[in-house]
Amino acid sequence: MDPFPKDGESAAAGEPSRGAAPSSGVVVQVREKKGPLRAAIPYMPFPVAVICLFLNTFVPGLGTFVSAFTVLCGARTDLPDRHMCCVFWLNIAAALIQILTAIVMVGWIMSIFWGMDMVILATERRCRAADGDLH
Repeated sequence: MDPFPKDGESAAAGEPSRGAAPSSGVVVQVREKKGPLRAAIPYMPFPVAVICLFLNTFVPGLGTFVSAFTVLCGARTDLPDRHMCCVFWLNIAAALIQILTAIVMVGWIMSIFWGMDMVILATERRCRAADGDLH
């Protein structure tokens, strides 16, 4: 028997080809698990998120510090069971971590990624608002 299949033959007789759909109809949902600091990033209006990204890019932790105050102004987070003050202090802690570790570039990179996450969350919020699915 030839170890390599010829043109038009499948590698195994009962094996479906790559383009064929699987026979079982299993639906898998993937949900990102976020830590408490990451889940504390507030869903802000898009312009505010862009300003925070800009601030985080040039002064590590400053945009995160500003975003902490949006929580006190009513911005929602992925921590609905936590009190507003707890989420505020989590954001302040994230800002302090970014500021203190900016010396070794880790905080600066973290700060930029944090700002990018703010913009992504604001974009998701904007899309849900356009669909009429905003809570």
